[in-house]
Order: sequence, then structure tokens, then C-alpha cells
Amino acid sequence: MSKNSKGRALVTGASAGIGAAYAQRLAERGHDLLLVARDRARLAALAACLQAEYGVDVDILPADLTVAKERARVEARLAGDAGIDMLVNNAGMAVKGSLVEAGLDQLEQMITLNVLASARLAGCAAKAFAAKGRGTIVNLTSILALAPEQFNGVYSGTKAFLLNLSISLQQELAPLGVRVQAVLPGATRTEIWDRSGTDVPEDILMEVGHMVDAALAGLDLGELITIPALPDMRDFEAYTRARQNLAPFLSGRLPAERYGVQVESTP
Repeated sequence: MSKNSKGRALVTGASAGIGAAYAQRLAERGHDLLLVARDRARLAALAACLQAEYGVDVDILPADLTVAKERARVEARLAGDAGIDMLVNNAGMAVKGSLVEAGLDQLEQMITLNVLASARLAGCAAKAFAAKGRGTIVNLTSILALAPEQFNGVYSGTKAFLLNLSISLQQELAPLGVRVQAVLPGATRTEIWDRSGTDVPEDILMEVGHMVDAALAGLDLGELITIPALPDMRDFEAYTRARQNLAPFLSGRLPAERYGVQVESTP
């Protein structure tokens, strides 16, 4: 690790877009890096650039996180490298079209990357960070976790999974000295849209650097949930209170009276 390092951050999906922007911003802040993505050449070029500009130590670990053997190498590094104290769980993909239109193999690959790989890496980080009483897990989810009507339901479902995981993990890990942040970007100018063949209106596209700067500002503020485009966080807080207010009524011994179910009395 570099002499004045603030710890090493493992960033997935780091070869371009949001992951590359996180790598640059974290290097600027003095973090050493471990960059993970499929494209070795891109990773090597980014690592060389960041090392030269910021004087931090940058390692690369090329891996396809949808492949179990390659994912296992990343998990082993995350579990075994005591210098890693931050995970930016960013790797993800989208698929064009609805559930009816999309190829099932593509949907399975998306679920594998967005859900399985993300959950396994978060789990590895949680165990490693809890054991030493410090660390930060940043999960890149999406505003579609809150607005499933707006896009492919499987994609929004994967992002809702990651949001729920983050909220639960924060409750579990905060007493152990580990921070969790869920970042919910809106549409951001990255390659994900071109790769999925999806057209996004220009007037809602946020520049990737702006999005990451807002996400890191939210992390600095101690936010569990960061929504970079949301003007007033009180709106989300009201949504959270409304959701939590349902909790006492979601499970009961008898069906709600509104369903008219005839229930025999217990002797």
C-alpha cells in the first residue's frame, strides 16, 4: 500500500462509467485501489493513469463476475486482504425489453451479476470488515428500485433486492463499526444503455462525474440512502415512514375483514 494511504477500496465494474469515476475520485482522496472488471486492457490503462496522477497504489483483478470461478478469485481477495476496507459494489447490467420480450438467458445473466455476485461480494466484505471493526460497503442500486413501472421489471427487481439488502445490512453491521450506503442513481450517462440497446432522453441523463460526486458527498454526510437527483430528502424520509407504518399490519393471525373470509372460532 502507498505510504499515506486511506485504505484500499475494491471497485467492481471499474473499467468504465460509474466504476471508473469512483476509482478516480477515490484515488484523488488518497485511497489505494483494487479494480475489478472483465477488460484487462482498460483496467491496466486506468491503473497506470491513476498511479501516475495521484501516487496511490492501484492493483487490477480482471474477472467476469457472472462466472463462478472468476468471482471466487475476487471473493478470496476481498476476504483475505486485510488492507481492503471499502467495497464499491458497482458492476451491473441491463437488458432491453420487457420480461416477455427479453431472452431468458440474458435475464439470468443479469440476475447473476446484479443479485448473486453483488450479494456474495457484500457478504464477503461484511464478514471481513466486521471482524476488524471497520469498513464501508457502497452498493450501487437504482431509482428503479422505487419505480418498477418505469423499466424492465427484472432489472428493477434486481435493484430493489440490492436496496433491501443494504438497509438490512446497515442494521446488522452498524453496531460492529461497518458502514453501508445504497446509492440510487437515476439515468446516468454510461455505456450500460448502449449495451442494452435502450434509448434514454437527454434531459434526464446525469453526467457520471456529477453522480459520483453527489454519492460521495452523501457518504461524507453519513447517509444510508443517497439519491443524487432528489431535490428534497424529506420526500424519501416520508416514503420510508409510510412504509414502516405498514409494518404492524402486514402480518396477523387472521385475514383482514375486507376480504370477507369466514373464520371458524377456535374452541
